[in-house]
Amino acid sequence: MSFRDFLGNRATADRLRESVLHERVPQAVILAGPKGAGKYTLALKFARLVNCLAPVERDGLPDYCGVCRNCERIGEAEVLDAKVAEAVEAREGLREVDKKETRIFIQPHPDVLIVPPDPPQNLIKIGQVRQVIHNAYYRPPVDAKRAIFLFTSSAFMKEAANSLLKVLEEPPRRCTLILLSENPAEMLPTIRSRAMLYQLGAVPTEELEQLLAERRPDLKGNRRTLVARLSEGAVGRALGFDVEAYVASRQDALMMIRSALREPDYSSLFRTTETYRGGADGQEKTLNLLHAANRLLEDLLMIVSGTPQLVRNVDITTELAQLASGIRQNHELRQALEWIENAAYALNEVERGMRRNLLRNVSLDAMALAMERG
Repeated sequence: MSFRDFLGNRATADRLRESVLHERVPQAVILAGPKGAGKYTLALKFARLVNCLAPVERDGLPDYCGVCRNCERIGEAEVLDAKVAEAVEAREGLREVDKKETRIFIQPHPDVLIVPPDPPQNLIKIGQVRQVIHNAYYRPPVDAKRAIFLFTSSAFMKEAANSLLKVLEEPPRRCTLILLSENPAEMLPTIRSRAMLYQLGAVPTEELEQLLAERRPDLKGNRRTLVARLSEGAVGRALGFDVEAYVASRQDALMMIRSALREPDYSSLFRTTETYRGGADGQEKTLNLLHAANRLLEDLLMIVSGTPQLVRNVDITTELAQLASGIRQNHELRQALEWIENAAYALNEVERGMRRNLLRNVSLDAMALAMERG
């Protein structure tokens, strides 16, 4: 493994490698980009490069060897979700009094501490930041050149974010903080101003399609294009995209939109929404349905407004065109756009209802009826 394996955003990766080449490794780094863009993968590669015991040169820039003990140990954290699940399970096995005081960390290497959002709130908590502060000031790196503290989310509790400023304002020697963020604007301005920002942009759809052809030969033709467009330029999202689950959710979403536009078939509607009941599986299924419906509405908006080339659900363009035609037949252009906007609002109401623990199937029925009224 090396930086050559990092897909997309070559310029951003090269800037990080150049900082090592010129011995100007930042003391604080923000890696920003959409979910699935490769922020965590790039952060681990950077941590390995900074601490590699036998770095090599590739493409005129330094790269990690991948086989020294530092590279191997840091690389053990690549399976982040599995490591977090292990840590959470271990915490659940503690006594109640200890469980409340125990925070979640991943430490693949003595000098590399990975800080994920702490369940169940899924926020970076004050106890996690305090541990980072203690390690940064009182535990200098022993086996590594620099201590690395990697926050995998920018969702901080307010007190935790304020505490992090201590390390950023008076950074210890031989220490680098890396913060991953989908939206740096949600971070405190005082944190952003004290860190180097590296932005990971969207990979062009054509490149994603080529990558999928190599990495996911199971995807053919329109399915490959569908995944590339729905992934919105995020490599990780494209490689892990569950297209069958999406298509199943989209089918139910199409049925609801058809019911709203044509003669409503309430029996079919109720049979479908009845399957969206309680439990964790039901919640995930409902969220998948809402995401699929939102993407369909966005495509209908593109067609109605005269930009069909931007449609993402390319495998059902004919049906989308028919639905868009139905909207235009029943409404003037302005009213058609308002109908789509109101439908999107109805979807948002279902998500709000889920946060209030309303019955999902009842909320979906209400959404479909609201869409029908326009």
